[in-house]
Amino acid sequence: MAKIAMIVGQDFEDVEFRQPFDELEAAGHEIEVLGKTGGARVEGKRGKEAVTIDAAAGDRDPTGYDALVLPGGYGPDQLRTDDRVVSFIRDFADTGKPIAAVCHAPQLLIEAGVVDGRTMTSWPSVKTDLMNAGARWVDEEVVQDGPFITSRQPDDLDAFVRALIERL
Repeated sequence: MAKIAMIVGQDFEDVEFRQPFDELEAAGHEIEVLGKTGGARVEGKRGKEAVTIDAAAGDRDPTGYDALVLPGGYGPDQLRTDDRVVSFIRDFADTGKPIAAVCHAPQLLIEAGVVDGRTMTSWPSVKTDLMNAGARWVDEEVVQDGPFITSRQPDDLDAFVRALIERL
């Protein structure tokens, strides 16, 4: 089964972490939760989830993972200012392996400079940012373009997780 990196930051969207984590784990995949600082505890913006970061993204080798999952919420906006997190994402994108980003998480892909020429979706407020970074934005439940799997919102999670599991 696959080894998956999941990057989360403070005030992540609770269900956008929990549902993919649980379904990927139930499918037999190994998940390592990465963030700014290993051992730190981050909480979801709705107060329903709290997660301890297994390791700092900057302390891990992106080539050691088979997929990358990026939940949305406010976490991506905070994480995009961390050079080590952004470098991990950029280096992971260079592997060509699946990257699944939902809601606000494409902000991290923009910061990593990997969206130019791609077709993607996101939460509507990220639309202009994606377009300004060279992506083509579409309003669809799940969009797959090359290694990227993107979705708009929590209501899209069933299709989002299904697409990732099928890819793995």
